[in-house]
Formats: sequence, C-alpha cells, structure tokens
Amino acid sequence: MSAIHLPRTIRIGGGVLDELPAVLAAAGLSRPLIVTDSWIADCGILERVEALLARAGVAARSFTGVVPDPTVSSIEDGCAFLAGGDHDCVIGLGGGSPIDSAKMIAVKGGRSVQSLKSPHQEDAPGLPIIAVPTTAGTGSEATRFTVITDAETDEKMLCAGLAYLPLIAVCDFELTLTKPARLTADTGIDSLVHAIEAYVSKRANPFADSMALSAMRLIWPNLPRACADPADRAAREAMMLGALQGGIAFSNSSVALVHGMSRPIGAHFHVSHGLSNAMLMPVVTRWSAPAALPRYADCARAMALADNTVSDQGAVGRLVEALQQTNADLKVPSPRDYGIDKGRWDDIVPLMASQALASGSPANNPRVPDVDEITALYAQAWA
Repeated sequence: MSAIHLPRTIRIGGGVLDELPAVLAAAGLSRPLIVTDSWIADCGILERVEALLARAGVAARSFTGVVPDPTVSSIEDGCAFLAGGDHDCVIGLGGGSPIDSAKMIAVKGGRSVQSLKSPHQEDAPGLPIIAVPTTAGTGSEATRFTVITDAETDEKMLCAGLAYLPLIAVCDFELTLTKPARLTADTGIDSLVHAIEAYVSKRANPFADSMALSAMRLIWPNLPRACADPADRAAREAMMLGALQGGIAFSNSSVALVHGMSRPIGAHFHVSHGLSNAMLMPVVTRWSAPAALPRYADCARAMALADNTVSDQGAVGRLVEALQQTNADLKVPSPRDYGIDKGRWDDIVPLMASQALASGSPANNPRVPDVDEITALYAQAWA
C-alpha cells in the first residue's frame, strides 16, 4: 500500500507564469512573500513577477537573500523578513535553493532548523507554498523535502514531511531558455538521478514507477540537446516536464545512495548538488546494480539504451557505460579534476560516510552499504 502526495495545482507549459495571479486568487491568497536569490533579482525575472502581481493588485514583498545550498543563517534572515510583513503565502522563485528556502521559511516558525531534520517528519502545514522553478532540475516544486546546510557542522540536513509540499507549482519552461550549459547539465543530471533512484529504491511503488520511467524517457535524449542549444524549446519543455516527474517520483518513493553520498560532498566542498550527483552516479550504479538487475535494466530500456532482446546484465552494462560517457560529454569533473585537495578529501571521507549513512537515504538503496563500503565508493569516485 502506498500513500501518494502531490501539489493541489500544477500549471505546466510555456507562458504559464502569466497565470500566477489567477492561480493565487483561485487559492484565496493575496499577500505573498517572494523568496529568491540575487541572480533572479538581477536578471529581470523577479521584476517581471513583481510587475505581474502588481498589475493584478497583489501586494508582494521580496526577500532576495537566498544563498546557494541554503544555510540556517540565510533561513533565519528570511524568517525575520517574513515576520516584518503580513503574508498569507510564500512563493519560491528560482532553482532548488530558492524553492527549498521558501519551504523552510514557510514552515519553520519559532523552531530551529536542526530540530526539523530527518528522521523528524513535519506534516503540520505552515504557510501555503507556491513554487515557480526557473531550472529543470531539483523537482522541488513537487516534493515533500527540503535540504538546509548547517554551516557550523558542514552537514546538509534533509527535512521531510507534508508541510514542505507546495500547494501550487507553476512550471514555465520559457524561464529556463537562458540558462547556461553547465547549469543545464548539472540540474538535468540531478533530475535523471531522481528518476533512476526512485525506480530502484526499496520504497518504489507503481505510481512513482510510472513517473520515474516517463522522466527518464524525457530527460535522456533531451539533456544533450538542451545543453548544445539553450534555445531549443522542445528540449527545454521536455526537460522541465521530466524534472517535475522526477520530483514527483522520488517524493512518492525515495532517493537512495547517490543522494546520501552527494549531500556531504556539497556541504564540505561546496560542489553543486547536481554535479556531485553526477560524480557519483556511474560508480554507485555499478556497485548497486547486482542487487536489482531487472530494475536497472528497465531504466536502460526506458532510456533506449537496450531493447528486450538484450539481457538484463547486458542492458545494465550499457547503462553504466552510458552514464560514464554522458559525464565525459557534459564535462562532469571527478572530485580530483574539480580541484578538491586529496589530503582534505581523505581526511573528511570518514565523516562524509557517517553523514551519508545517517541521512537515511542509503537504507533505501537496493544494495544497502555500511560505512566501510561507502568509504570505498568515495575512494572510487575520487578519480
């Protein structure tokens, strides 16, 4: 038996940003706080949204203090800004960091972020959350999770519960048309990892499976197209839908070992989330696949890497090779090539391994590792 959770309203398609005032009105909301970062504020997207709302008579205030890999401190700043106005909802405008920040700002109240980290489940609703993604990646617009960094301990804290599930998602692929190749690649691989991990997870279910397989079919052929030509509207639309479906898949199943190991790399070495996922995906897939060969083979077939005439073993071999080749094609560096100091890496790996295990995500993996096995996988991923 599975419990499926989705945003109440999802608007999808080119130009749907213009429907934001109507969407708010339909939900009885009229006093939003917009949560975003300095890039969205500087590139004109925030100004466009503010003008759109103002023309509809919606009085909005904007907090632009979101930082990459949001920290406890940046969340506290956002909560203080929220308290300075009279708001009935929070709009997360941007990539994963603004949307994750909006979730926590809407939910936290007077509690510490640390008290809300997994395994705590926060299901009591805070302010309604409206997600407007400007990247095709995290899927946060449709998930019941947020990730906030404790800068004092360099821990990326996974926070889970229905409180973080947006009420409304507005997914306009036209907002992604100007995103550079590196960001497109990193966020796109993040989406692909969401889909694959949701499908092979121990918590997989038929509903999440359908979303995951559809996401793989959309993302795999369109990711290189979107990277090669940022203005490829068809590829961008497919990537936005694939990211949404990947988010729905893992929110109703789970992520697994790649994400568990990826978060500490991001926290300790400030590597973007999608990039750290990409660094790990081929190594972890090769290690995990023997425990769920038919499921990984299904992924290879959904990605058109093999058909039903190819054995499961052969299909999975092609999957691992394709993941390695995609990393090469999209210029995904290893931790070594990224410039991480080898001594620092070796010193911190035991802590990263224990943090990965403590996050709970590795327990959802088809092959569940212990600390020593995670340590060995980090060593393999180094080069």
